[in-house]
Amino acid sequence: MKKHIPNLFTCLNLFSGCIACTMAFQGEYFWVVFFVILGSIFDFFDGFMARLLKAYSDIGKELDSLADLVSFGVAPSLIVFHYITSALGAESALHSLQNILPYFAFVLTIFSALRLAKFNIDTRQTTSFIGLPTPANALFWISLCYGLNEKFVASDTIVYIIIVLIVIFSLLMVSEIPMFSLKVKNLKLKGNELKYLLIIFCIAAIAIWQIMGIAATIIFYIALTLVSYKKVKE
Repeated sequence: MKKHIPNLFTCLNLFSGCIACTMAFQGEYFWVVFFVILGSIFDFFDGFMARLLKAYSDIGKELDSLADLVSFGVAPSLIVFHYITSALGAESALHSLQNILPYFAFVLTIFSALRLAKFNIDTRQTTSFIGLPTPANALFWISLCYGLNEKFVASDTIVYIIIVLIVIFSLLMVSEIPMFSLKVKNLKLKGNELKYLLIIFCIAAIAIWQIMGIAATIIFYIALTLVSYKKVKE
């Protein structure tokens, strides 16, 4: 019985991702954020329960990737698609591309799939990550789109920035850059300095920028990783 418990959490992750997708179709940005975050919580607990119960299985590994692709690949792409579509209104100079440009959002889905496939066959990623994890990528996009929709007037400049960010984040997901994991084996400061620093920044960012603070936290996470990676190489 216990071997099915991690898979239950994985299925709840998938279910949350499916709801997030339907919310994205309806332009319900807040609920996309809510259900993707909920999916990421379930994603954390499926791995946690698998380790706690020693209930590892090949089907669990494959199911986890399939669930992640929906929750952290398709759902964020759909909200980006919706935002770009709504931004390319009649007054936009890019209005003629309204039936083409929004589909570029699904490049994120493609690279999320590549990232997950790479993770499944890469034995180096047991205690840390190689490349940007798909949940981090998803959290960035859903919080960014929510913030842009709530606090900024849509413009062609923002669309251009989103296109550039899609390219950057897609490449980060399949990059060879080592990125630290948030899995905590103990609560000691030594060895967890980067994790605690990220948590402190996250709390401050959300207090200042609300949901958009999540996107700022992911940017900070990437910056911390790049700085630490550069120091290691030196």
